Amino acid sequence: MAPGTAEAHAPVKPLNAFWRTLIRYDAAKIVPEIAVRNTVGFVVAVVLGTLLGGASSGVVAGTGALNISFSDSRDPYSMRARRMLLAALLTGIAVTFGSLSGHSNILAVTAATLWAFAAGMLVSLGTSAGDLGVISLVTLVVFAARPLAPLQALEAGLAAMAGGLLQTLLSVALWPIRPYEPERRIVAALYAALADVARSPTPPSDAPPNTVQFADAQDALTALSRDRSVAAERLVFLLNQAERIRLSLLNLGRLYRRLKRDPRGEAAAAKLLGVLEAAAASLESIAGNTLAGKACADIEPYTDSAREFAQSNQAAHSTFFSALLRDARYQLDALGGQLRASTGVATGAVARNDEREPWPRRFTGRLAKIQANLSLHSTVFRHALRLAVCLGLGDAVGRGLAVQRTYWIPMTIAIVLKPDFTATVSRGILRLSGTFAGLVLATALFHFVHGGIVVNIALLGLFMFLMRWVGAANYGIFVTALSAMVVLLIALTGVAPKQVISARAINTAVGGVLAMLAYAVWPTWERTQIGPALADMIANYRDYFRAVIGAYAGGSPRVIDRTRVSGRRARSNAEASVDKMSAEPVIREEEISMVNTILVNSHSFVHAVMALESGLYQTQKSPPRETTVRFAKKAETVLDSLVRTLRDGTPLPNDLPDLREAHNEILGSNNQLSNRYTLVNIETDRITTSLNTLCEQVKKWTAMRKQGAWV
Repeated sequence: MAPGTAEAHAPVKPLNAFWRTLIRYDAAKIVPEIAVRNTVGFVVAVVLGTLLGGASSGVVAGTGALNISFSDSRDPYSMRARRMLLAALLTGIAVTFGSLSGHSNILAVTAATLWAFAAGMLVSLGTSAGDLGVISLVTLVVFAARPLAPLQALEAGLAAMAGGLLQTLLSVALWPIRPYEPERRIVAALYAALADVARSPTPPSDAPPNTVQFADAQDALTALSRDRSVAAERLVFLLNQAERIRLSLLNLGRLYRRLKRDPRGEAAAAKLLGVLEAAAASLESIAGNTLAGKACADIEPYTDSAREFAQSNQAAHSTFFSALLRDARYQLDALGGQLRASTGVATGAVARNDEREPWPRRFTGRLAKIQANLSLHSTVFRHALRLAVCLGLGDAVGRGLAVQRTYWIPMTIAIVLKPDFTATVSRGILRLSGTFAGLVLATALFHFVHGGIVVNIALLGLFMFLMRWVGAANYGIFVTALSAMVVLLIALTGVAPKQVISARAINTAVGGVLAMLAYAVWPTWERTQIGPALADMIANYRDYFRAVIGAYAGGSPRVIDRTRVSGRRARSNAEASVDKMSAEPVIREEEISMVNTILVNSHSFVHAVMALESGLYQTQKSPPRETTVRFAKKAETVLDSLVRTLRDGTPLPNDLPDLREAHNEILGSNNQLSNRYTLVNIETDRITTSLNTLCEQVKKWTAMRKQGAWV
């Protein structure tokens, strides 16, 4: 693929990208059912706490319910329960320890600093772990402002934990009644997404579709690996088949585009598109039946459509065109088998391979990941150190000021300060504006609608619902609702909003400014991290390519799934890194364009490897030719060199293997005339073009770094 194919991925100007981050409204994150149950849990926790222990206990229990609500989701019940129970435990510990440390300024600042460092390091384990660290850190800081006796501190911790347990119980209440409903929803969503892929073939310049969705589904259904019920086995089987169907659809999309480009291939392309439409209808039927827990979706329209395609395209005007048609028929046969397997899985249990690691190994793996980030070269470590120093300083400064509610300074720092520039500045702006808006709104409501504790609790419930409903789509809305809630929670303890509004506004502003200043003093620019992110992606693609070629040579295909999932995550991380870099100041459009071109050509490479993998599941398989094996080894050498250059900036060697010559050897193989290897011939050509283009772009990237453009 020529570099010009990156035009569809034109870079966005940094200011526009940053503005887009500020106003982003992700409607996909709006889940009313979660908002409703979180609101019920919060209100019930406040009411019960107030009735049993007074207004202060109600506020503590409500705080626990509020914190744990952020860990709620539509994930499978077991995954959801573990996460929420851990959040409840950490919240209870943070409340207790914070209340005890508040007796000494030195102890409180030290505890907050150490906790902040630990919370920052949790970012290395993923978004959920990082959010849990921030929530517990904020809880520690807030309760350190109200020191309690040991017994009272323990009681407060238990009250907060009880509020969290209530939220957890509400979240998993339907587990005994509909034990696999979340998993069915996830699998159904995958098949619905595959229907969209069938209707709209993805061009090779785009990333493979639904990458994050498939990766999240793999994680979500991991809990079923040891579940031997028939329902669990069906869902795991459907997930595995979805992987195979995705490969077939991507390859059929490639064939459709090739047929359409041929001047005499319009009729065949149109008929193939009709078959893909029938496949989309079958996939939607499977999705609907899976969600409803029903069996046997109808795929007869697909079968008839595929048969008509095969019968109407027997004649061809060239050897290459004939090979395309044959490959399309093979892929349609494979897709038909996958659809039949998916529709028939409800009739009984199925065999599967379990590869879930035991929990001790998973724990040591997470510990090793944290240890690997204990270096100044790590973005996570720099973030943890920056957060700890800034928060400790902010807490110490706040405790030395003669102002109320100074815990809002370290609290705001904990919420605003993120590993990257875009998130830190955008959160700082939205945090400040949302806080002021929430303060004004809650104070006005308290003044005009104030009618006692019942009205206050009703208003709390309203803002809780808004925060968990539309607040998930935009951080500014989230902060506005949260700020109003905090004012009303304080009002429950008998403190009028007017007495704290100015102090809170000042302290929030101070904390937000300190957080952004800390990032400005010691920044971690994403453009310095983009190289390693791209290197990780290419390294995972190399492992995936090696696994596919190994399977062609007779090796086990089981390793392919692991490498494919790892490649997805690395690709998502690289794309996220490019997005962050695009919003940074003083970033040139030339730099963004170059990185996007590298990303686009990597998409072309992985599309070709996925097409090769799809050939493994055809009924007629062919052993690899010696020329293909030699080509694969040379391609791996090129990939190794690209990884090293992207990771540390060393120039690409001048004596890289000649992939075009190696591909010409493939075309000159004796078996080429039999059309048995059309797929391999075409996809190795795509691999050659994409890798050669990647090498050209990476060389330019290296030269730009040497000139100081990336410093």
